[in-house]
Amino acid sequence: MDRARLLAAYERMVLIRRVEERVAVLYRDGLVPGFVHTSVGQEACAVGALVHARASDVITSTHRGHGHVLAKGLPPRQMLAELMARETGACHGRGGSMHVADPGLGIFGANGIVGAGLPIALGAAHALRRRGAGDAVIAFFGDGAVATGAFHEAMNVAALWRLPLVFFCENNRFSEFSRAEDQHPVPVRERAGAYGMAFVELAGNDVEAVADGMRQVLDQARAGDGPVLVESVTTRVRGHYEGDEQRYRERSDLDDATARDPLLVTRARLLGLGVPAADVERAERRAEADVEDAEKFARESPEPAPADAAEYVYAPRRRARPDQAAVPAGGTRADGTRSAAAAGGASSAGTPPEGAGSRPSSGSRILRQAMRDALAADPLVFLAGIDVAGGNVFGLTRGLAGEFPDRVLDTPIAETAIMGLGVGAAMAGLRPVVELMYLDFLGVCLDQIMNQAAKLRFMTGGAVTVPMVVRTQFGSGRSSGSQHSQSLETLFAHIPGLTVVMPSFGDDAYGLLRTAIEDDNPVVFIENRLLYERKWAMPADDHRVPLGKARVVRPGTDVTIVSWSRMVFEALAAAETLSTEGIDAEVLDLRTIVPLDREAVLASLARTNRLVVAHEAVVDFGVGAEIAALAVNEGFWSLDAPVRRVGAAYTPAPYAPSLERRWEAGAADIVQAVREVTAC
Repeated sequence: MDRARLLAAYERMVLIRRVEERVAVLYRDGLVPGFVHTSVGQEACAVGALVHARASDVITSTHRGHGHVLAKGLPPRQMLAELMARETGACHGRGGSMHVADPGLGIFGANGIVGAGLPIALGAAHALRRRGAGDAVIAFFGDGAVATGAFHEAMNVAALWRLPLVFFCENNRFSEFSRAEDQHPVPVRERAGAYGMAFVELAGNDVEAVADGMRQVLDQARAGDGPVLVESVTTRVRGHYEGDEQRYRERSDLDDATARDPLLVTRARLLGLGVPAADVERAERRAEADVEDAEKFARESPEPAPADAAEYVYAPRRRARPDQAAVPAGGTRADGTRSAAAAGGASSAGTPPEGAGSRPSSGSRILRQAMRDALAADPLVFLAGIDVAGGNVFGLTRGLAGEFPDRVLDTPIAETAIMGLGVGAAMAGLRPVVELMYLDFLGVCLDQIMNQAAKLRFMTGGAVTVPMVVRTQFGSGRSSGSQHSQSLETLFAHIPGLTVVMPSFGDDAYGLLRTAIEDDNPVVFIENRLLYERKWAMPADDHRVPLGKARVVRPGTDVTIVSWSRMVFEALAAAETLSTEGIDAEVLDLRTIVPLDREAVLASLARTNRLVVAHEAVVDFGVGAEIAALAVNEGFWSLDAPVRRVGAAYTPAPYAPSLERRWEAGAADIVQAVREVTAC
């Protein structure tokens, strides 16, 4: 670097150091809540890594990310205001120390989960490459993250796809309280070789060395030569968190850290190059003045208003066209076109008219057509997942890769990477539809859905939207066993920020999937594989179904049966049986679990005064319990009998057909529950 650029880098390092020192004092005095992890001693890594970065480049960061975001250009005012939980902070006080972000500056967020930013960096890098401007992603992580599955999955996909991504490891030689040599059997450099990835080692306490090395690394990434793993060996001066007394460290190690202080190294070099001491001191004073100004700004800023506590959980829903779903079952609109219900809904007698309409198609073909139409309508949409280019395990995406070769992407078996790909790409402006092959596999990638996709809009104070769809499927009744049969919608429904969709009829599957892809929130779209071969009319390509709107698929007067997904058909079959006994059951198909159409449930209950909830999931602690609570609270004065829930027994799904038949619920169980409530 020339002297002017080196002096500017030094000033930025001093700014970071002074901010961190001030944060430590504010934290001690109770003005910074929560947890704080400072980056004192690691300033040369953050600044050096980004000297040659563009404003349009993207970074992902760690729980120790203050230096990264300041080096990328976040103003100190917004930084300190955020840490002090003020409305003027970068995230309006919703993120805090471990989640500072400003996507407008290419800062896709610090992250409280070790390694979690790496899969998100995949999606950002994919989006940047699609944009074609030669931009790159720098994903910061600590040496402790190399032990995580997220690290390995991200490295593998990045190398396979040759993404413009720099994995920047700040090796401060401690994973929380443990020495790196006690945590990892091989050095970081050998991780790169395992994926055929280029490796560069940098002297992390020398900002000039880091900057010079990163210039070449970024040139390689921008040129399309694939990702690079960078190890920058540095020093963590303070503890893992503020308050950590570091009793696990030797005194000699701490003394060495002080001797290798990157600020002292850079200051001495500037003076050695002939930069006047007065210029160096002016840079230091400017940095210190910026910190004073930032603290004053933060102290004088208001806290977020308690009345706004629920802000930023969801992006605004797009305004739907006149609601096709509002047409009565089997009816037609004023313009004479068919309604959704007429095309494939339930008849007034309660039997779904499979094959209705002029183009009978299977549920799987209808879903495929919805994805095809979405790809054709919007170049920002892409599909990704395990074997999706080959059609997926059920053939739902068959043929789409031939028509959209650059937007139907096979991935390795790496569910965390797949979900992170979706999150990062959505943050960068694309509309990913990522596939989780089986709903049961949720456990291996839950962090990216629960802690990233669902929370990022909230934690950034509304600065980002995450318009991604997670398509998955489930279904019991075919001896798929305990790990391939679970109905887990309750887990998603309990996570604020997610939208959860579970269609039953073919027209709803099409309309809800198109709406989900066009929505600006993360949507989990759960299909039932036992409905893939049922037949319905193919909806028109303009067909949409609004999220959060249930529909009555069979009107009735004596009892309401609320259900969703495949259990709707069990409810309809039960209603037919009950009609022979003189009991007129109304069947309400929720269609979406979140948002829950509470008004529709209460309106139906007001008409019938009795309620049964039927779902494929186990009864205990499920969505049915939430609906029962709704009935006995808001709907209490409509109830003439106890609420009954019908579902699977509270055990894992059995394999043996005889056990599975006993375990799962069906029409006969619904009939019995209705008999009980109507006898009251």
